[in-house]
Amino acid sequence: MPLMPKRVKHRKFQRGKTRGKATRGNRVAFGEYGLQALEAGRITAEQLEAGRLAVMHYLRREGKLIIRVFPHKSFTRTPTETRMGKGKGEVAGWVAEVKAGTVLYELAGVPEERAIAAFSRVAHKLPVKTRFVHRRTRL
Repeated sequence: MPLMPKRVKHRKFQRGKTRGKATRGNRVAFGEYGLQALEAGRITAEQLEAGRLAVMHYLRREGKLIIRVFPHKSFTRTPTETRMGKGKGEVAGWVAEVKAGTVLYELAGVPEERAIAAFSRVAHKLPVKTRFVHRRTRL
């Protein structure tokens, strides 16, 4: 089941703009290695889950994976072949707004080569450009 909040203040959100670089959540805090976003974007709950499954499948449950972002924001979709002017569509899913520099995933308890290979598999599933970072790397 994809990630989603238990309850929210507002059911439907406007898109808005994601500007600037991340000042929080931009360093590896819990693991040894991380996957850092290099550009702003919206990552869906399904994409986050696909990345988690790719890492766990590759590492065969070795090490510890920490997901640092959570999809708090809903997005809507109007049904196909619907005329304009009938209001905002229903909630179709949940996304995590990500700024440039945000650490998305962290890994601990695995060798560096395995972490690089695992995160390269995750990067293919994400809609933003990413890079592999160590505990002490900055954007």
